Amino acid sequence: MAKEVQIHERLPLSKTIPLGLQHVFAMFGATVLVPFLTGLSPAIALLASGIGTIVFLLLTGSRIPAYLGSSFAYIGVLTHFIKDQNNIAVAMGGALAIGLIYILVFLLMSVFGTAWIHKLVPPIVAGPVVSIIGLSLTPVAADMASNHWGVAIFTLAVAIFFSIFAKGFFKIIPILMAIIFGYIAAFVLGLVDSQPILDSMNKFIAPPINLESHFVPSFELTAIMMFAPLAFVTIIEDLGHMIVLGNITHSDPLTKPGFHRVLLGNGVATGIGSFLGGPPLTTYGENIGVLAVTRVYSTFNLWAAAIIAIILSFVNPLQALVMSIPTAVMGGVSILLFGMIGAAGLRNLVEAKIEFSKSKNLIIASVIFAIGIGVSNHGVAWATLVGIGLNLLLPEEKDEIA
Repeated sequence: MAKEVQIHERLPLSKTIPLGLQHVFAMFGATVLVPFLTGLSPAIALLASGIGTIVFLLLTGSRIPAYLGSSFAYIGVLTHFIKDQNNIAVAMGGALAIGLIYILVFLLMSVFGTAWIHKLVPPIVAGPVVSIIGLSLTPVAADMASNHWGVAIFTLAVAIFFSIFAKGFFKIIPILMAIIFGYIAAFVLGLVDSQPILDSMNKFIAPPINLESHFVPSFELTAIMMFAPLAFVTIIEDLGHMIVLGNITHSDPLTKPGFHRVLLGNGVATGIGSFLGGPPLTTYGENIGVLAVTRVYSTFNLWAAAIIAIILSFVNPLQALVMSIPTAVMGGVSILLFGMIGAAGLRNLVEAKIEFSKSKNLIIASVIFAIGIGVSNHGVAWATLVGIGLNLLLPEEKDEIA
């Protein structure tokens, strides 16, 4: 078994940079997809995610190895105000309102504490929630892989090979190596479009923000009313991600530094991003998957990833190079990343010695799995809420069933 690198450990820079780059590859596709769909700038989204992650790490005392990227929960409302109404200032006012809601919840939790979270989310709720966070994303991975199953399977095989058989440093960068080998295979097969890379050389470095056409977020009641309910969806998703992180890294981020600090970091990061013109941010399951595969939990690697993302936002050829990675390659590695998260939830249930001979436990897990995987729109958040409710409402059993 590979040695685990703990949250506080710091590897040499020669290892930290490739490990940070591995996290960048994991988050890049989803982070730039949101601005593509909503009409925002992908370069600004990268810049906002890098700055937001640094802010998050600072406000959580660098104790949580999480990366903040563009949230998919807000695609609908962002598209409505940016593409349909051409009013980015009002859209960013809604994003700023999300950040302020996070900060408000942080203040409430600072007063009333966070110990009650563990009572609301015991292992019988946490385990299935962790699993569905990964399993609910597997259709996305399969859809990407379906663009060329041969390349996807080859990429997945390379990731597995390096995870199992590689020695030394190569054993902890299986995702990075899989993407490199998968990219080469895709290039040989003619699946890589290199023209955008060549075109980007004409303007090698370009500031992502145009000061002449920039804006200040504008509050509008309609926008706030449309954005605000989604904040509680992403708060629940953040809670799920922290449960996953705690399970994978053998830590308890809900207690130390505390879930309220997670919300503070996410809220301030989203607020700053709204002034830049970036989408609301959230912790990323893709990067949690990287932690699970590599067993390297050092937050210094996330610092490196954030800095690399900021650099990418200014250098056009680097953006174009990463964008040229075929979706089949990312699909191949995503199958492993998301599958590892699903397996981590099952491990949580085994380690907690949950008795499924009890009807209450069986019902809670069954409903969480069914809703989390079956509901396409925020299924994880709804499954978490229902699981918490069932755990509180269903009585404890004295007798076991066959």
